[in-house]
Amino acid sequence: MTTATPLSNNTQLSENVTTKSQEQNLYQSSGAIVAAIVVGVIIIFTAVLLILKTYNRRMRVKRELEPKPSKAAMPPPPLGHNSLSQPPTVTFIPVDIHLHSR
Repeated sequence: MTTATPLSNNTQLSENVTTKSQEQNLYQSSGAIVAAIVVGVIIIFTAVLLILKTYNRRMRVKRELEPKPSKAAMPPPPLGHNSLSQPPTVTFIPVDIHLHSR
């Protein structure tokens, strides 16, 4: 007479293998999702840097091409001074400093 193998051991083994493969699939898919997010962030960061670089280059070229104020626009030197002397300097005093003379 042949003895039949119990079905409960086979089903437990197949359930255990199925559970492990599902867990392994979840770990692999979560790793792929994290990798995709990291790659996406790197791509966005690179794109922002390139946009800022081109913007900076355009602004620098625009500043260089703007006409600079000519010397004719400056007020003429006072009559009593030699034209070769240095222009008068202006000293700025901050607003929060109050000089009191008593």
